[in-house]
Amino acid sequence: MDTSAYPVPRMLASLPLFHDLAPDELNRIAQGCQIREFGRSDMVFRVGQPCEEFHAVISGQVKLFAISPDGHEKVIELVSPGNCFAEAVMFLGRPYIVNAQALAATLLLTVGKRVMLAEIAREPRLALQMLAGISRRMHRLISDIESCSLQNGVQRVIGYLLREAPEAGNQGPLLVALQVSKATIASRLSMTPEYFSKVLHELAEAGLIEVDRRNIRIPDADRLSKFGLQQWQGR
Repeated sequence: MDTSAYPVPRMLASLPLFHDLAPDELNRIAQGCQIREFGRSDMVFRVGQPCEEFHAVISGQVKLFAISPDGHEKVIELVSPGNCFAEAVMFLGRPYIVNAQALAATLLLTVGKRVMLAEIAREPRLALQMLAGISRRMHRLISDIESCSLQNGVQRVIGYLLREAPEAGNQGPLLVALQVSKATIASRLSMTPEYFSKVLHELAEAGLIEVDRRNIRIPDADRLSKFGLQQWQGR
């Protein structure tokens, strides 16, 4: 897509990775960018395709997932606006190792490998910023593995709801609007959709949450968090 209709340097500057770059640096990187639009359920890329770029979500949401040999889908990550994906694979020079699919109408800013390597050679601090971003994602993935290995389903659901709550702190009710299907969230938490719904029902019966379709109200986040801790201590 023609990028002239989009303020690509400004879009780059809105991303944490490029926050500290000067206008001339942003303009150089913008020369190697593409704007790509995807409709809901469109594939961004598939396993095995060559990776010569990484992507930033400007609007919408992207699901990274793998398919098991028996055909079951495992959601690896849900990427929201302001976040990047595929940087590590791009630098490895290997094909994509997961699939990426738009979960809604999505606008991606795609940054080419060649322009990034040239800018890193010119300004090494950019490499440190990219390493920091990749490290943060690695930390999240390790936390996810730890959660799936050490926590039961109730704890995983509670942790997810508290992370997705838009307001920080434990004062007052919180509202979580599920942006994707319960089946997608269940896969992200390594559980079946049926079990995910069962846990939501149990938490609602306990008065810890209120469920209205995709809207989940948490009357007391502190109480919900303590219930999850009790689940851990009662193992």
